[in-house]
Amino acid sequence: MLKAKTALMLSVMLGIITTILFFQYTKQFSAEPATVTVPTIDIVVAKEKIGKNEKITSEKIEMIQMPEETVHPKAIKSLTEVEGMLATAMIEKGELILSHRIGSKKDESVYVSRKVKDEYRAVSVGVNFNQSVSNLIEPEDEVDVVFSKMVKDATNKDVPKTEIILKKTRVLAVGRKMQTPENTEEPYVEYSSVTLELKPDDAVKLINASEEGKIHFILNNRPVEQTEDVPSKEE
Repeated sequence: MLKAKTALMLSVMLGIITTILFFQYTKQFSAEPATVTVPTIDIVVAKEKIGKNEKITSEKIEMIQMPEETVHPKAIKSLTEVEGMLATAMIEKGELILSHRIGSKKDESVYVSRKVKDEYRAVSVGVNFNQSVSNLIEPEDEVDVVFSKMVKDATNKDVPKTEIILKKTRVLAVGRKMQTPENTEEPYVEYSSVTLELKPDDAVKLINASEEGKIHFILNNRPVEQTEDVPSKEE
């Protein structure tokens, strides 16, 4: 009889323990998961596709939020840092704007390959002090190219033949300088080559002329941009 009571009590206790364990087990599934706050950060992305060397306007970019730990270290975090810049590579719609994929117009201009317009080529020719208008030619000037060589006249005498072979040609660089100096007090540097922007056929013409005879440059005037209204003489 005692054994039967002991067995009954043990059964009841095991039932209670089993019930408690089952209750605790099911409770963990019914409890709401703890809310985890993930730090986010605003970054700039392309609102639409931006082509290489294209100017980035406000219409082409927007701000989005991303988890801070997933953001690329070179991601731009301000619209003002991007607006007005140039894309140095193709940027797809929705792509992050990274600092190494944008540049200013001044940055772009130091690469001759990025200054050359479509369907044109850059070609350099050697010049001396006189041929280069006393080294007064600067990048972005326009020049006429004069070709001169010695030919035989009717009496078999050597005489010079001179002609203008190219007109209003854009200067991309002089020596290794590819930008017009902003400071007029820049130290004088002599150079021995001039790089021009030409159509392929004209580039060949210039190279042939430089091999066959001598070339000289005639400097065209560069219009001065007026930033302020100049009062008339009558005022």
